[in-house]
Amino acid sequence: RVDLPNGMTIFLMEDHELPLIRGTARIRGGSRDVPAGKAGLVGIYGQAWRTGGTETKTGDQLDDFLESRAASVETNGGDDSAFVRLDVLKGDFDTVFPVFVDLLQHPAFRQEKIDLARTQANTVIARRNDDPMSLGSREAQKLGYGAESAYARQPEYATIASVTRDDLLAFHSRTVPNNMILGMVGDFDSKAMEAKLRKAFEPWPRGFEVPKAPPADTRPAKPGVYFVTKDDVTQSNIYLVHEGIVRNNPDYYALVVMNEILGGGFSGRLMNDIRSKMGLAYGVSGGVNSEWDHPGLFRVWMGTKSGSTMESINALHVEIANLQTAPFTKQELTQAKDSILNAFVFTMDSKAKILNQQMTLAFYSYPADYWDQYAAQIEKVTAEDVGRAAKKYVHPENIRLLVVGKESDFDKKLSTLGPVTPIDVTIPEPGAKPAGAQPAASTPEGIALAKKVEGFVGGKAAIAGVQAIREAGTMSIRTPQGPMDVEMESLTRFPESHRQVIKTPMGEMTMVSTPEAAFMITPMGAQDMPGSQRQAIRTESRQEMLNVLKNIDNPAYTFNATGAEKVGDVNAQVLEVNADGAAFKWLVDPASGRILRKISQGRMGESVTEYTEWKKFGGLNLPVALSMTSGGQPGGGGKLTTIEINPTIDANAFAKPK
Repeated sequence: RVDLPNGMTIFLMEDHELPLIRGTARIRGGSRDVPAGKAGLVGIYGQAWRTGGTETKTGDQLDDFLESRAASVETNGGDDSAFVRLDVLKGDFDTVFPVFVDLLQHPAFRQEKIDLARTQANTVIARRNDDPMSLGSREAQKLGYGAESAYARQPEYATIASVTRDDLLAFHSRTVPNNMILGMVGDFDSKAMEAKLRKAFEPWPRGFEVPKAPPADTRPAKPGVYFVTKDDVTQSNIYLVHEGIVRNNPDYYALVVMNEILGGGFSGRLMNDIRSKMGLAYGVSGGVNSEWDHPGLFRVWMGTKSGSTMESINALHVEIANLQTAPFTKQELTQAKDSILNAFVFTMDSKAKILNQQMTLAFYSYPADYWDQYAAQIEKVTAEDVGRAAKKYVHPENIRLLVVGKESDFDKKLSTLGPVTPIDVTIPEPGAKPAGAQPAASTPEGIALAKKVEGFVGGKAAIAGVQAIREAGTMSIRTPQGPMDVEMESLTRFPESHRQVIKTPMGEMTMVSTPEAAFMITPMGAQDMPGSQRQAIRTESRQEMLNVLKNIDNPAYTFNATGAEKVGDVNAQVLEVNADGAAFKWLVDPASGRILRKISQGRMGESVTEYTEWKKFGGLNLPVALSMTSGGQPGGGGKLTTIEINPTIDANAFAKPK
């Protein structure tokens, strides 16, 4: 260990087995340290830090430079820290190490790479409800810590959109030596390496100190039963949570043994009783968790088929109650200790792991001999210690029970356990206001501009008379191989039923969305759409022109005129529309009321649609040609050849095939 005068701590570990050198810089400060309105900043920061390059080299130039040497320098951010990692052959160290230093001290955060990181973050948000297990884990975290806690909050489209380059530069200002621990392991001489590191880092001045741990700000939900509806699954995910402990708690070692007895693989009580004997669980695990510098959570998870949900919950409650009442046997104690200690060997079976352990202890201000004492502390735990800890830290009366699944398939109603609090996991639309904020009411100027569009299209009575519309034409779509023309036919029955058929050289695909279901039909058969895709289609439905014009008088739709913007030679008026939570803009020709352009926020960034041609069908003026860009990239376009107002609709047009 080397402590520099400027506050930087360095750990050096020689390992001459291979001609490699690896380094990790860990910098204090992570996602828990940013304001709630900037949630997601650290993810963008961790990506754009490396891809954005330095002041002298772009990220792409760094890629070429490093790949030619089989080296890597990578960055990422976490809950409480950010990392820069180096991996290089010994012979290239002196050439590559300056890049590592330059990235630490002089990152550029180029805007195009920030935009790319933002787009990828939005894609993650759009798909976050697709996997029921990760959905449940996220919501259980909120129940245990409180939805507003820095340890549970999540990024939204609005918070991602708010992150600027200046925010990233401000966050990076905490990357100073007194907030940093650097570890180097590999084929080097420690004295020579220390000299190189001193030369590189000793001139770097101290900066402001980042607090070692901000307040946990834990405001958990009330104990009770919570439910997330997910009707496209056949399995329930069940979570039980309440507060846990910090790792420096003197009862930590007794709880490690208790956790092994309760949830330690196939030998644990949960797996042995609920899965092996009762046959209820696909998987089950749990225990009192700890974190290094803030409380963890007591947490139990179980996956079971929908039809055994209530039986499984009752079985879990029995196991939790048994922690208070069923004695811990000598056999359980011996087996748990042996399992822990046998696994402990593999936490230090390489010099890189030993180095990482020492860096972790220093980062959280734990004693340097902590791991030396670990095995002895586990050995000292008695059955009485485990029983006392279980009574002290497991609280059946304080549990928040969360179930994610399809309640109509449960063996009993969830309400038999008591009042059920539903959790809304709807993803706020791109462009929507942050949670809790209400869209501004319509202004007279906004309503007047919307009615001008209404008049151009055909008038209120004609629009109200449209119950359904069928459109057909060709569409150019982007593929990894380049643009591809496809035939498209869509059928809309207002307000919320849609059917679209796309014919491609690879085959035909049909997508159907109704208030009750959303599914796709391909040559492989019919399958339900992921939640993210279903939501995207419904967002588009609310933004569809005729649907918006039908709702000018609906208070859930708001219209605001917000200035002017050039579209070609036209000084277009900007009409901001909030369509029941789906926000977008129309740029309108003030002379005619014709929509020239639509701008919305999508998963890939800003989406722009140009309406280049309009024609009359059944007394209505409708767009027949358009071009699109998404995230600044060409997104294709289309030309409609047929539009039919109020067509005859087959009775099974929106029904899912058996």
